[in-house]
Amino acid sequence: MDIYNLVSFFGIFILAGFAWLCSSNRKVVNWRVVLWGISLQLFFAIFIFWVPVGAKFFLFVNKVALAVLESAVEGNKFLFGRLALAPGAINEQGETSLGFFLAFQALPTIMFFAAVIGALYYLRVMPLLIRGFSYIFTRLMRISGAESLCASSNIFVGIESALVVRPHLREMTRSELVTILSAGMGTIASTVLALYVLYLQGQLPTIAGHLISASFLSAPAAVVMSKLIMPETEKPKTLGKDVKPFYEREDNIIMAIINGANSGLRYLGGIVALLLAFLGILALFNTIFGWFGGHFNSLFGLNLEWTFETILGYIFYPFTAILGVPSADVFEISKLLGERTVATELVSYQGLSQLLAEGELLHPRSAIIASYALCGFAHIASLAIFVGGIGGLVPERLKDLSRLGFRALLAATLACLMTGAVAGVFCTKGLILLGG
Repeated sequence: MDIYNLVSFFGIFILAGFAWLCSSNRKVVNWRVVLWGISLQLFFAIFIFWVPVGAKFFLFVNKVALAVLESAVEGNKFLFGRLALAPGAINEQGETSLGFFLAFQALPTIMFFAAVIGALYYLRVMPLLIRGFSYIFTRLMRISGAESLCASSNIFVGIESALVVRPHLREMTRSELVTILSAGMGTIASTVLALYVLYLQGQLPTIAGHLISASFLSAPAAVVMSKLIMPETEKPKTLGKDVKPFYEREDNIIMAIINGANSGLRYLGGIVALLLAFLGILALFNTIFGWFGGHFNSLFGLNLEWTFETILGYIFYPFTAILGVPSADVFEISKLLGERTVATELVSYQGLSQLLAEGELLHPRSAIIASYALCGFAHIASLAIFVGGIGGLVPERLKDLSRLGFRALLAATLACLMTGAVAGVFCTKGLILLGG
């Protein structure tokens, strides 16, 4: 273990301390949640990174994920032909790839994965997994059954996770609502995991396994951060109770696949709309900053870069440094983390892929930590989606959700950073997970 691993270890507790400083009530700290939440992350990371059986399991999961992803691409090839070929690939007709096209190679896989999730729900595999993790969270961290169930669901799915606790949303405390929002924004959905894998697989062959493990790490991290920022001062209705997931089972597996694919199509439309809107807004911000920055540089004889990503990079710089990112790469990673807050994690993963392809990152460690820290929906667009989506289920709580939204976004951002710090603790040379 070197100095950067120690920085990552202490970074976990510095991030938790910062969350406490932002607390709505610093006199109330649920130490059981904090200690067990961090311990669960460390135990899981030790199993994956250091225990031989865990490492082999990790590589098996990575292999399975890549095999499933290859199956998902077959539909793309049938519909879009050469446009669906990944860079450097050749199809059965001998045609070569025309390059990378997000719309034809990555985004359509969302519908495939949504259909698979729908089938797993029908087969009762998904509810069983969710209840298993919920039981662990409820018993160890002593939080309400409803919020632990929702946090567990977020390991596998996205905004639809709120549906599993729909009957309980109306009576939830403000702290529970923050936890639900934080867990949603602090994790990713399995339906979009394929997008990130397609971006990074060439540079990081085991990226699928890393992103799956990041999803498991981020759930308890989100609970810890949400309870530090909005501690529980009321008594939840389902405190310490085992809550069953609420969902409507389809009549048969065919209907489950069809409805899953249709929900994936709607999800795909939302992602396309967000990318079009927020990338345009980001470009507008950069134009404004560039105009003012150009005049500022001329006035004072400076040569500074004036972009929104750069400014956010400076804000995230100290947070990135305490993750244990090597000093030479801190600013590049901090810009990606800052960019994620306004332009979504998809754009940041694309930026990470470009940095790796161009050799801009000097240490493989930086890429691993960044891939974990970026693994979450912790951005403004997601805030609107989760507040609006859950508010649609319980309109009478929309006012509370809107007031708590930014606290939840802060908790989700810190949770993603904590996940990156945990990965940094165990990221050492020679690990087979890193190709060593």
